[in-house]
Amino acid sequence: MRVSIVGTGYVGLVSGVCLAHVGHDVVCVDLDEAKVERINAGQSPIHEDGLPELLAGVVGTRFRATTDLADAVRDTEVTILAVGTPFGEDRIDLGQIEEAARQVGKVVAELDRYHVVAVKSTVVPGTTEDVVGPALEAASGRRVGAEIGLAMNPEFLREGVAVQDFLEPDRIVLGGVDERTLDTMAALYAVFDDTPVLRVDPRTAEMIKYTANALLATLISFSNEVGNLSGELGVDVVDVLEGVHLDRRFSPVVDGTRVRPVMLTYLAAGCGFGGSCFPKDVKALVAHGRSTDASMDLLEAVLAVNARQPLQLLERLEHHVAPAGSRVAVLGAAFKPGTDDVRESPTLTIVPELVARGAEVVVHDPIATGPAQAVLGTDGVAYTTELATALDGADAVLLVTSWPEYRDVPELLAARDVPVVDGRRVLPPDAVGRYDGIGYPRL
Repeated sequence: MRVSIVGTGYVGLVSGVCLAHVGHDVVCVDLDEAKVERINAGQSPIHEDGLPELLAGVVGTRFRATTDLADAVRDTEVTILAVGTPFGEDRIDLGQIEEAARQVGKVVAELDRYHVVAVKSTVVPGTTEDVVGPALEAASGRRVGAEIGLAMNPEFLREGVAVQDFLEPDRIVLGGVDERTLDTMAALYAVFDDTPVLRVDPRTAEMIKYTANALLATLISFSNEVGNLSGELGVDVVDVLEGVHLDRRFSPVVDGTRVRPVMLTYLAAGCGFGGSCFPKDVKALVAHGRSTDASMDLLEAVLAVNARQPLQLLERLEHHVAPAGSRVAVLGAAFKPGTDDVRESPTLTIVPELVARGAEVVVHDPIATGPAQAVLGTDGVAYTTELATALDGADAVLLVTSWPEYRDVPELLAARDVPVVDGRRVLPPDAVGRYDGIGYPRL
């Protein structure tokens, strides 16, 4: 199948390269000429495990990038919209997706054949049919459901393992306006013949995506609230949640073996969720619910808990050292390991607070110091990719991202009386002389 994808961010580029890898002819469109040149040279502009190797295997044969949207759409059967849908001041910003639909519609007006446009960007329920569809029809002069197919095909990609998630999907959701659209989209994913395919209308597909992310975000905030209370009560939340995890409804026993689903990693206390999806999507769903007068009290609380959670690390820190005049090593800038994405990372809250309280801060991350510096600047903050350098001379350590490298912290701090505040509970409490962390009993 010949496919064009508008957007080369995490979703667009990973989807495009993976679709080419499984046999389709794919062209990705982006306005950034330098980015396009880099992709066509086989260099991935984003850090994603396995993506450089897959890109090298398909670029120049079944995959290319271009700045020419008209040329890309004209030569393809399906166009996937994977542009940004940021959260504005009080609602999701659909400007990019609407403009992309208009531009695609202008090209579709020239075609003498059926063309399917699929929305892969995360959009609030109703967007595909009420915003994208009318924009396509107005620009093309064609009718959706007759000359144009229209679909919503949400992605379920986790940053850091997005390639694996795409190539080993747990489900494929296809929301189409009619059977012809759904059949075309089903053909696109036919190679994944062992994967459940859910065929629904676009509005349902949009709601599935938001519901999935909102549920995982809720598990995280629930765990964090329980963790905060556990610590105050002198109870270790790690033990508490282990007792919950062992419920067979969460981790069933199959053929005598305990199966621990990945979902349980979200039922763990930490310093808050970040990234490009959970914060934005929950905020968008809450705002959309308000617009329909639906009560969104639970998800509003999820966001409130998450906004406060990074400050729990600072509160814990102040039980050991006063930030003013102290050198504090902040370990982790990316919102999660395996990515260089710092969007909504707890570090972006923690570091300015430390600086405001008079601390000298050094931020360590294996790959995300550049993006972090671009956001946080250098006023009172240093950056390093060397863990030993970050720990050298530190009066306290805040562990914010669960990079596997941080398991070396105890060895690097051997014989030094430095408090370690573990925001992800990745270190054994007895591994360092002075341990503290989210949900750990108060000392």
